[in-house]
Amino acid sequence: MIRNALKTLWAEGRPSINGWLSIGNAFTAEIMAAQGYDSITIDVQHGALDYGDVPPMFQAMRASGVTPMARTPWREPGIIMKLLDAGAYGIVCPMVNTADEAAEFVSFVRYLPVGQRSFGPTRVSFAAGANYAGEANGEIVALAMIETREAYDNVEVIAATPGLDGLYIGPADLTLSLAGRRLAPGFDREEDEMVAAIKRILAAARKAGIRAALHCGTPDYAARAVGWGFDMVTVSGDSHLLAAAAGASVKRFRELTGGAAVAAARGGY
Repeated sequence: MIRNALKTLWAEGRPSINGWLSIGNAFTAEIMAAQGYDSITIDVQHGALDYGDVPPMFQAMRASGVTPMARTPWREPGIIMKLLDAGAYGIVCPMVNTADEAAEFVSFVRYLPVGQRSFGPTRVSFAAGANYAGEANGEIVALAMIETREAYDNVEVIAATPGLDGLYIGPADLTLSLAGRRLAPGFDREEDEMVAAIKRILAAARKAGIRAALHCGTPDYAARAVGWGFDMVTVSGDSHLLAAAAGASVKRFRELTGGAAVAAARGGY
């Protein structure tokens, strides 16, 4: 089986940068995968896509050698196993709130005797190389999202779950859960209480000997997170990056040409 490059990076003590796909398009996936990310995660939970978009997106990403991952819509065995069969080398699972739920999630990504994953590696048996069944348990990365008050309160026992590879912080939902209406949801938290919460989750992962990942909005904040000790940082995503680049391009054009005045002089075209 082809090795999981993320695990190699982490074993060498190096952090990884993860890309994020919420547009259900193979060409977009191909472009993102060619930009130098260590891994790319397809967001099946909130992305504008469904399972039918996932296999061709993984196929488009394959040439770049990036580690393919997916965020599942929920902690549900059917879709988790289908995403693995499609080629995911890692699963980011939302709404893991207790140690029992974490153990259940881990069981969905592992074959017997340590889990209950059903055998039927439709695409991944071709994409991952020989002996997938014999080696997948040791290569697939299982990341539990910490994004609710309940998960935060239980973070130490969740982190201690056997077979769990890491904790993935969703700062927007975590902020909603911990601060309610006092703070707007979003990435790159600067509030003392949220930074403390993020660092507590990081400490729980460190104590348990597993990895810690944080979803970030900018490379500057992601670099800070790596400085704190995070093993993986996600920096923005396809839709946000497209909007930011397009907006910056239009803004610069307006600045150079006089903007609305130029359009008016041409009759509004």
